[in-house]
Amino acid sequence: MTGYSNIFDRLRGRLKGGQWGDLRQRFGWGVLLLILGFAMVAVAGIWLQLGVALICGLMMWELVRLTSWRHPEFHPSHHPILIAILSGLVMFTMLAVPGDWPMLLVLVPILIGLGGTHRHQRMAYASFTAAILWAGYSLVVLREIRGLPTILWIVATVVQSDVLGYFVGRKIGGRKFWPSISPKKTWSGTLAGWVGALVLAAILMLSGWSGPGVLLVGPLLAIAGQFGDIAESWLKRRVDAKDSSELIPGHGGVLDRFDAMAGALLLALVLALLHLLPQIGD
Repeated sequence: MTGYSNIFDRLRGRLKGGQWGDLRQRFGWGVLLLILGFAMVAVAGIWLQLGVALICGLMMWELVRLTSWRHPEFHPSHHPILIAILSGLVMFTMLAVPGDWPMLLVLVPILIGLGGTHRHQRMAYASFTAAILWAGYSLVVLREIRGLPTILWIVATVVQSDVLGYFVGRKIGGRKFWPSISPKKTWSGTLAGWVGALVLAAILMLSGWSGPGVLLVGPLLAIAGQFGDIAESWLKRRVDAKDSSELIPGHGGVLDRFDAMAGALLLALVLALLHLLPQIGD
């Protein structure tokens, strides 16, 4: 018994410090986020619309702070909160009003928020605002049109890429994928995400849930998610910030947690419009 006790003590010691020091907190909050996310997409309807509007509003609050919070002379202290509320309302309107024209409503928070953004960050603010709101729109539209299995496949592809990138990247290490922008991301972790997406796609195809096209689109979604993560890392380095906020312990902010998902959802929407997004299930 003493031998086993020593083993568990050493294991706990490794988890508390070193390269795995944040694992316990990340895992706990990650599981909670997955449960809440699954509940939203499973229920769909008004609850999904409200949930996406809330998430997009929080992401916009973080974006405004990233692009102008170090220069308070450009905006009053309540500016990020007002833009967040406005963006949440715009997101809900985009989802509630039928037709494609509501997608143009992304211009509202862009035009209103530009005045409170530092002039060197205005292009980044406009680009990220459009990406955030269109990604939220993509999630709800794809859920309504393609169904729950397709959305769960997209989410699972992004999540497994993030998880494999974290563990493989920290365990194997090696050359950095893009050190000037994302110094923690390695080629080993990046490739692991691609392989994981391919394995998941192969399982879906062999089980009869989808056709061969899933083998190509799966890794592409993982790549799009990784570049969503890289884009946010670029923005944080540009404004000298470690995290988008501290709203989610162990994960940083909402933007830190959903940047990869936004990249994958944007690509999925484009592929769906081109009739190239595989259908999962019936």
